Amino acid sequence: MKKLLKLLFSRLVLVIFLLLIEAALLVLMVLKFEEYFIYFYAVCVGLSLICTVRIINDRSNPGYKIAWLVPVLLIPVFGVLCYLLFGGSKLSKFTKRRMAQTHSQTVRFLDQNSPVLSQIGACSRTAQLHSNYLQRYAYCPPYQNTRSVYFSCGEEKFEALKRELAAARYYIFLEYFIIEEGLMWGEIFDILKQKAAEGVDVRLIYDDMGCIRTLPYHFDRKVENSGVQCRVFNPFVPVLTSKLNNRDHRKICVIDGHTGFTGGINLADEYINAYEKHGHWKDSAVMLKGDAVWTLTVLFLSMWDYINGTTTDYSAFAPRVHAVAEPSDGFVQPYADSPLDFETVGENVYLNMINRAQHYIYITTPYLIIDNEMVTALCNAAKSGVVVKIITPHIADKRIVYAVTQAYYPVLVEAGVEIYEYTPGFIHAKNVVVDGEYATVGTINFDYRSLYLHFECGCYFYHSSCIADIERDYQQTLAVSRQVTKEDCRGRSWIKRTVGAILKIFAPLM
Repeated sequence: MKKLLKLLFSRLVLVIFLLLIEAALLVLMVLKFEEYFIYFYAVCVGLSLICTVRIINDRSNPGYKIAWLVPVLLIPVFGVLCYLLFGGSKLSKFTKRRMAQTHSQTVRFLDQNSPVLSQIGACSRTAQLHSNYLQRYAYCPPYQNTRSVYFSCGEEKFEALKRELAAARYYIFLEYFIIEEGLMWGEIFDILKQKAAEGVDVRLIYDDMGCIRTLPYHFDRKVENSGVQCRVFNPFVPVLTSKLNNRDHRKICVIDGHTGFTGGINLADEYINAYEKHGHWKDSAVMLKGDAVWTLTVLFLSMWDYINGTTTDYSAFAPRVHAVAEPSDGFVQPYADSPLDFETVGENVYLNMINRAQHYIYITTPYLIIDNEMVTALCNAAKSGVVVKIITPHIADKRIVYAVTQAYYPVLVEAGVEIYEYTPGFIHAKNVVVDGEYATVGTINFDYRSLYLHFECGCYFYHSSCIADIERDYQQTLAVSRQVTKEDCRGRSWIKRTVGAILKIFAPLM
């Protein structure tokens, strides 16, 4: 009963209630014009044609266009209204101005002429092409003198994170999609409060949409009262708007500029299996120590400035002289992806790795909702003789999304792609390993939201020792996963196949 009452009076329920009222008012407005329906409908048809022309000529993904064309053409009255509210990609002058400021700061403080690129080229032309793309279009250079540590589960990362936070002397930056009050956040928050009391500059960013079910209203005030600076990305308001689509899905922690974390692990108890949610929760993360942490520092500060509308002198947060120089451990290249430009960095990193693979591609992802380009790349790689293996969850966290993921199995399996489901529970890791030489670990799912709508980040590795650890973890995960066969795909009921086919049409909007 307490859980039910807590849910009924939660911010999520209130927001849903207000959105339903707003939607009902829009419906009533439409019905109010019933006596003029013929004229009103004619106007809507005209608008649908205008929207159709705009959608077709838009620079967005073709799958995204199809998903909007169906409602706009079939039900112009409500389809056009929904598209005008949620489908437009035009940015306001205010947003463009903020974007320009943060972009210029990022370019200014990250070395855009990194000499490391030529060193990578001396080892491998393919690796140089990977890094060159990130240097030119994500403005994130490659580094040496960085030690990388891979964590195969949330429990490992949690212990390392607490240890590094406790050692902070100057500043702590945290940026997470989900925070939930409990064991994990409680222990971390205690350390943050202690460090703030010692004079350490402690800052926290969290996504309001990501935390709408996990944090109370005005949680940021509670954090601020403890001495920790806190900002909320895209504060959620019950107004129908396309801003709801863009979320800060990044997971970044930076300590004193010399230690950084990223990966799929949020600050909530299921990520460390403190309680069971969808079976065993499998995730991953990396810790960086050395030069490459500077990119994570700049990424955090750029988001901080974007939210505040300020311009920070990033050089004030360069690593202090006490930081010990790390020995070279291959090449490391942290990177970010923004939905507010037309460069799909996250997807292109994956496509570059897939298209240039020579022997094998190992992928872990919680969702497999991909566009035609990604399907074609995976199928062509498998057809060419490259071993392509993908691990997805066996226990779903979202039933509809899981149904869409399964709808993509047949075309991939028929082409020779090996798909496995992690039988102990839910796998949330977003890793790719290619030929034992290249790897990426980050926050970017194989779905439309991560690839097109969210702020994301990741870390690309070449010849780093952690690649062997990532691959070893993959093989261990594969050993407890069940392969999806052609018979499994053919044996799905006609109802599931039909529902999956319909859901695939609207997958880009989910």
